[in-house]
Amino acid sequence: MFETFLIQPLANGLIVFYKILFNNLGLAIIGFSLFLRFILNPLTKPYMESMKKMKELAPQLEKLKKKYKDDKIKLAKAQSDFYKEKNVNPGAGCLPYIIQIVVLIAFFNVFTKTLSPGINVTENFNKLLYEPLKFSQGQVVNMKFLYLDVSKPDVFQVSFLPFKIPGPLIFLAALMQLLSSKIMAPAAAIESKEAKKTPGKEDDIQASMQKSMIYTFPLFTLIFGMKFPSGLALYWLLFSLWQFVQQYRTYGWGGLKPWFLKLGLLKSSK
Repeated sequence: MFETFLIQPLANGLIVFYKILFNNLGLAIIGFSLFLRFILNPLTKPYMESMKKMKELAPQLEKLKKKYKDDKIKLAKAQSDFYKEKNVNPGAGCLPYIIQIVVLIAFFNVFTKTLSPGINVTENFNKLLYEPLKFSQGQVVNMKFLYLDVSKPDVFQVSFLPFKIPGPLIFLAALMQLLSSKIMAPAAAIESKEAKKTPGKEDDIQASMQKSMIYTFPLFTLIFGMKFPSGLALYWLLFSLWQFVQQYRTYGWGGLKPWFLKLGLLKSSK
């Protein structure tokens, strides 16, 4: 069912863009990825608006946490009353955001089913394509894009190193994910500071995980990006870039501001 209703339509959409964009799979991935994000963008609007309101109310929520730091039951009740008073639903838009994650997983499956090394790309696409879009016998899918073969990992072998290193595309995908995560750094710092004031260990663990994910997720992108087809890395770069833009519109530069000030990319507001 997952394949019929998600993987197959995405595979067919990708090939539609392949045939429109000069029979180049790299261009098709870019075109279809941007089209997909544009179509799904309205679904994220409630979520982003909710996040923006939560950001504006954060100082008042922190006061409640300080006031009821020794009684989590009273804190939960106070937060619930606060949300009702401000007419805010913290869970607004979560379902559409989850749908986007499901689509991301489905797109990941499209790439792993069709572009994995050592398989016949044309034959595997034909297993997912509707009849009018199927490739004819002997037709070869063009997978060349810039310096890449999108069916193979973006890695380089340096003569004096005993191992391969990630290529530029993987580094860019990891960098965009780092920048996107770093925007959220002020929220992570606040959570960590407040967690130290609470008697339990749960808050400390949660805050530590939130801070560590800023750097571990980009690291995972580097590691796993060396194993998967570069077409997936290209999609992940576009996904991370779109997410970065959305988060910037909600949070501003956030935790990136100190970095940009040091680099001279921003002027101090003093």
